[in-house]
Amino acid sequence: MTSDILAILKANDDTLSGEALSARLGVTRVTIWKHIQKLREYGYAIEATPKGYRLDDSFDVISPWEFPGRSDRIQYFPEVDSTMDVARDLARKGCPAYTAAAAGRQRKGRGRLDRRWDSTDGGLYFTVVVRPDLPPVLGYRVNFCASLTLAGILRERFDVPARVKWPNDILVGEKKLAGLLSEMETRSDMISFINIGIGINVNNDPTVAEPSAVSLSRIKGAPVCRKTVLSGFLDAFQERMEADDLSTIIDEWKEYALTIGRRVRVATVNEVYEGRAVDVDESGALILETGEGLRKVVHGDCFHQPYMEGNK
Repeated sequence: MTSDILAILKANDDTLSGEALSARLGVTRVTIWKHIQKLREYGYAIEATPKGYRLDDSFDVISPWEFPGRSDRIQYFPEVDSTMDVARDLARKGCPAYTAAAAGRQRKGRGRLDRRWDSTDGGLYFTVVVRPDLPPVLGYRVNFCASLTLAGILRERFDVPARVKWPNDILVGEKKLAGLLSEMETRSDMISFINIGIGINVNNDPTVAEPSAVSLSRIKGAPVCRKTVLSGFLDAFQERMEADDLSTIIDEWKEYALTIGRRVRVATVNEVYEGRAVDVDESGALILETGEGLRKVVHGDCFHQPYMEGNK
């Protein structure tokens, strides 16, 4: 019913009375009003006047009805604690692969090492459930595929020179545009699901919480349609995941990497390492050249050091 009302409002430029809508759909005017309220909760700008209802411009609304062919796999919430929590619950209940939980705001958005991810209005925050036919030891390939796919969509569709930073941030220049986080659950000797949580600065201002960040709207000089970003990513990511064994993903990822060759500081749960990032190996680990030789870092948060002489 909500979808039908939205379709009617989209097809009409003029105001439609509640009486006309109820007659057309065979329900009461109270029922129409309740569904109008639901659409407003999703972010649709619906003007209510004595003459009826009119849909204003809603180009930046993320709702299941904005994703033809995916509507049954999009769960949208105006506000949640974390889309990772929602997606975990969905995955454990058996939702299909490539189900995405998206939110307008997150109260407890998080990044790596339990850092807070600022999740204000205008950003794009979602978690996608992936069910790869892979053993846990190869789960890292999904993470690299997601970050490479997102960088590719930003480059190809928005003409933004996006690059990847180990392990899975997206940078433009030296400024952070997006971050990715994943969690995995296994069953026996295979992956049950991997959830990829993604936060993209689209029409929000991330510099309030992180001065070194940037948004798509700031780069482009105009608001950017979030549903175009989400739809483009989900389509490209699913296509790549279903068509490939991802055995070459690390080599492809390194072609767009800003980290290799840089002096970096890597924080793990227990230690901090500094050195020059010389490679990312076939397991996705970062190889650091330190004063004590080469060191392999599997997990951590990586911070690029400023460019200096010899830091290329």
